[in-house]
Amino acid sequence: MDEVEVVVIGAGVVGLAVARELAMRGREVVVLEAADAIGTGTSSRNSEVIHAGIYYPAGSLMARLCVEGRAALYEFCETRHVPHRRCGKLIVATSEAETRDLASIAARAARNGVADLVQLSRAETLALEPAVACEGALLSPSTGIIDSHAYMLALRGEAEAHGAAFAFLTPVTEARCSSRGFVVSTGGETPMQIGCRMLVNSSGLAAPDLARRISGLPQDDLPTAYYARGNYFTVSGRAPFSRLIYPVPVPGGLGIHLTLDLGGQARFGPDVEWIDAIDYRVDPARADAFATAIRRYWPGIQASELQPAYSGIRPKIVPPSVAAQDFFIQDSIRHGVRGLINLFGIESPGLTASLAIGGEVADRLGRDLAAAS
Repeated sequence: MDEVEVVVIGAGVVGLAVARELAMRGREVVVLEAADAIGTGTSSRNSEVIHAGIYYPAGSLMARLCVEGRAALYEFCETRHVPHRRCGKLIVATSEAETRDLASIAARAARNGVADLVQLSRAETLALEPAVACEGALLSPSTGIIDSHAYMLALRGEAEAHGAAFAFLTPVTEARCSSRGFVVSTGGETPMQIGCRMLVNSSGLAAPDLARRISGLPQDDLPTAYYARGNYFTVSGRAPFSRLIYPVPVPGGLGIHLTLDLGGQARFGPDVEWIDAIDYRVDPARADAFATAIRRYWPGIQASELQPAYSGIRPKIVPPSVAAQDFFIQDSIRHGVRGLINLFGIESPGLTASLAIGGEVADRLGRDLAAAS
């Protein structure tokens, strides 16, 4: 049986960031991935937005790691020449009543360390985006967009440059705690067992199920997986906006907003459907509801101009009745097993926070090693 210091399960953006950070700290790292390439799941099905950290509850892991991760991500992109743009975002109030919500949004952002929001009048907003319909807005200068695949390639490259190895088409079937750490069993064409001192479960949507297949891990603190599918539509031609356009949040989410890719193509979404199984199909009939929501801030849009684009599924660990969740980085303080980290509920802003999550995981594993020595 081969043995390594650390096994990371999952080569999505967070698993890649964790592997890179651990390898850069001198750890011997192997990444096991069930698919044939990096980032084929949740990491390839998102809006590619670099989030500022505005909406998350103060003191939450989401808030802290998003703000820390956003700064680290911009620095990473600039120094590694990863395509990105700090285009900014407008949170638009489409009624007088909503304009009163802008101040509370700015106050929440400030509690999270986001101090650069600028409140704009209707005239000031229209001077920036003449096609938008609103009564006022908040400008978030630190919101941006990124080529997520180029970013993941850069993460993999740096991980490998520091000695990390990757095994694709290698699904993990189970793991067990051992006297020396963990024994991980894999399937695929060449089933094997690999021993490791530390184990990181970064398997995204599958993380709760995989955790239940780790023998020796207490089961009473493991979350239930719920699937929230967000659908996206594109618009024919180019939308007349140079910034991201978000409505004032609605109960249960941020509403259907407009994002841009680096080529200027507009994408609208996500709406949310709670589903029982992984299914990425987008129903074209949802275009009518999308158009109605979009007309709040872009009155000229017609349903006939919208085409289904893609969907993504958020790895929820709370049911629909719970308004919000936080990242759950389950470590030995929670489950009592030194050297094991389970990453649960790493939904948006997981991409933005990925570098900070990598540092957080490495720090917690380092604490376990120090305690064991």
